[in-house]
Amino acid sequence: MIKLSVLDQSPVSSGSTPKEALKRTVELAKLTEELGYHRFWVAEHHNTNGLAGSSPTLLMTHLASQTSRIRIGSGGVLLPQYSPYKVAEDAQMLENLFPNRIDLGLGRSPGGDALTRLALTDGVRKSLTEFPRQIQALKGHLEHNLPSDHPYYGVTAYPLSETRPELWHLGINKRGARSAAELGISFTFGHFIYSVGGQEAIRHYKQEFIPSSYQSKPKTNVCVFVVCAETTEEAEQHAKTLDDWLLKVSKGGDTTISSIEEVRNRSYSEEELKKISTNRPRMIVGNPAEVKQELIELQQKYDNDEFLIITNIHDYEAKKKSYELLAELFPQTSFLKETDENV
Repeated sequence: MIKLSVLDQSPVSSGSTPKEALKRTVELAKLTEELGYHRFWVAEHHNTNGLAGSSPTLLMTHLASQTSRIRIGSGGVLLPQYSPYKVAEDAQMLENLFPNRIDLGLGRSPGGDALTRLALTDGVRKSLTEFPRQIQALKGHLEHNLPSDHPYYGVTAYPLSETRPELWHLGINKRGARSAAELGISFTFGHFIYSVGGQEAIRHYKQEFIPSSYQSKPKTNVCVFVVCAETTEEAEQHAKTLDDWLLKVSKGGDTTISSIEEVRNRSYSEEELKKISTNRPRMIVGNPAEVKQELIELQQKYDNDEFLIITNIHDYEAKKKSYELLAELFPQTSFLKETDENV
């Protein structure tokens, strides 16, 4: 049985507002909890008008308070912009408030262009190559076992908690998979970002996984765009707003999601049409039977434990319907008992 989870970037649709986007994220968390989804993750983006989720830990706190069962997580906290110690404190605060419900997904993305990144670090230049070291330090703070020669040995991350968040290493290649394996934490492959190389990355992660105090076995999920509707034609209609949005994101500037009508009235160059076609392998689009078959085939390809579903389309009602149809295709009731035991 395929286990389903959600990634929501709090996308802003044209004609709407960031406030409405965040409200819809909360509504979607409640809905997908009712449908039996396992996790609900939110993202971190900066200096972009089309994605309202700039502070995952703040949003996670609110989402966890508005739900009772579903795991709430980050997909992810962009660790290079922060102190591992401060992230550990935030994680332990969340664990104290919502024990056994917090996932901490960690990404190495710069979070924006060069100027935005400098603004995030207040002018301090940080190397992305430090990411594995930062995760190791974060683990040390959460486990309270920093080595005696560590520069911050003796500094304790409070408030102490009886439980720890699940740690997930986000990645799109074998380098990220190798890092997750060496650290002994879970691995997320971003198929929705880069649709090639994931099979090799996940295989490498599983082969090289080193058991840790966090987990004895490897655990994987794959994040993929999915647009599911009652008919193929309807799904394609909504997917065109995702096609257009991905094109806008690649150009920068306005990153709100255009409506079906706006997209229909837009003309694309040959180069843009080629880019849209190139992006299509990052998503699964179709009626329930088509989507089910493609997800099954994708799991057979990756041999992953879970899917993280992201649906960035303009029509919010159609977005909810897509998640509802997926839950009907892959009933999640068999996982509810497992989740209840952790609450």
